[in-house]
Amino acid sequence: MNRILDSEPQEIERQPSILARTSIHPGVRIGHIHLTVSNLDRALEFYRDALGFEITQRYGDNAVFLSAGGYHHHIGLNTWAGEGASQPPPGRTGLYHAAILYPNRRELARAFQRLFDHGIPIEGASDHGVSEAIYLRDPDGNGIELYRDRPPEEWPREGGQLRMTTRPLNLDSLLAELHDPAPETAVAAKEI
Repeated sequence: MNRILDSEPQEIERQPSILARTSIHPGVRIGHIHLTVSNLDRALEFYRDALGFEITQRYGDNAVFLSAGGYHHHIGLNTWAGEGASQPPPGRTGLYHAAILYPNRRELARAFQRLFDHGIPIEGASDHGVSEAIYLRDPDGNGIELYRDRPPEEWPREGGQLRMTTRPLNLDSLLAELHDPAPETAVAAKEI
């Protein structure tokens, strides 16, 4: 007989390995989100049409994968819980929001303009010192954050420690990015 099964459970002293005491590799990133939705077509109207992600693959009639820039997928959507499945009630644990990082302020402004063009309401817009963010909900009630990071040298610090803030984001200033010439256009104009 197996001695482990025959004996009383014993408390084992666990010694954490060196890996347990070190930070994760700085190159690790969150690769994608996969969401259960109640209506795939409605979700596609939001993620593909309003936000601009491209379909990379359909998985039968119940799932689709989308990305930006040709990556295999940043977002997975499925109706595996059943078409028309209900949203979880408020006040429950789970996803607070998924954050979509834009490469610069101009692209965040373009994303905000797309939301406006598609009639998508926002819930808030904040300047966090380290980033600027727009908050909204997808058609299934999932929280979505669209944001851009400031360069690390601009992050607010106090006594060497990071000090993020939550202040209102000036949306008029953000949209003004769309009326300024693109940085590459401005450089080319100076060279002429």
